[in-house]
Amino acid sequence: MRHQFARGSLLLYPAYVQDYLDRVTAADVTAGNSSGLERGVTDAASTFLRDLVSISYLGVSSNVISQAASVIKAMPIMAGARTRQGALVPVVGPAPTEFGTAEGWNYNRKTGLAGNGIDTYLNSNRNNNADPQNSKHIAIYATTRNTEAAVKAYIGATFSAAGSSSTQIVTGIIANKLSVRCSDGTTVTTSANLHSAAGFFGISRSSGTSYIARGSSLNETINTASVSSSNGSYFVFARNLDGAPNLYSNGRVSAYSIGEFLDLALLDVPITTLLASYAAAIP
Repeated sequence: MRHQFARGSLLLYPAYVQDYLDRVTAADVTAGNSSGLERGVTDAASTFLRDLVSISYLGVSSNVISQAASVIKAMPIMAGARTRQGALVPVVGPAPTEFGTAEGWNYNRKTGLAGNGIDTYLNSNRNNNADPQNSKHIAIYATTRNTEAAVKAYIGATFSAAGSSSTQIVTGIIANKLSVRCSDGTTVTTSANLHSAAGFFGISRSSGTSYIARGSSLNETINTASVSSSNGSYFVFARNLDGAPNLYSNGRVSAYSIGEFLDLALLDVPITTLLASYAAAIP
C-alpha cells in the first residue's frame, strides 16, 4: 500500500483509493498546482470509493478500480481537486474531453464545474451503445440547476432518425420537471417535480418496458419500451444530437456517472455525502 501525504499528515488508504488520489494529484501538479489535497478531501474520497466498492458499483482488480469489474463505467468527480484538470481525472473509465471556449469553464473545488452555456461541453468518451439495451444508467449531480427559461441538457446521446434509441436528461420543457429518454426514442416529461431542487438527477433501466427517473430525492417510473441502442458518445453540459452538441447546460455539475443498471438512490446518497464532506473540508 502506498502513502498519500496531505499537509504533512501520513494517510494510508486501500491501494485502489490511493491510485485515484495519485492520479488526481499528478494532474493538479501538471496543471501547475502542487499544494496537494487536504486530509478531509482525501478521507472523503476514500469513504466514497470504499462505499461504492462495498455495494459492488465499483469493482477492483489488481489493486485498481476496474471498468470491466464495475457497474459504473465512466465517472469523474468534478470537485475536490485543486485544478479543473485534476477534477476531470476519472474514478473509472475514460477521461472526458473538453470542447468550446477554454475560458468559458469555471471550476470551484466545493461546487464543481460550470460551462458558459454557449459552446462549452464535455465528450464523455462513453458510447450510448456500450451498455446493454436493458441495463443502463446515466446520472449527474448539479450543485446549481439549469435555468428553465429555455430547454437545456445535462447529459445525453440523442438521435433523430426514426427508430433510433436515445438516452438523455433534459430540463426546461416544463418547469421543475425532467424530460428523459433511456434506451428509447420517446421523450417523456416527468409528472413529479424531479427538477425542483439542485442535486442528483438520473435515469436507470433494468427492463424492456420501463425505467426509473430520479431527481430532488424522488423516483418516478417511466413506462416506455426500450429500443436497440444507437451509436454515439454521451456529451455532458449538452446533449449529442446526431454527432453535434446542442441544448448547452448552464448548470454547475460536480459529478456524472454512466454505465449499467443500478439503484439510483444508492448512488445518490454517497455522492451527496461526498460533496458535503468536500464543502466542509475545503477552506
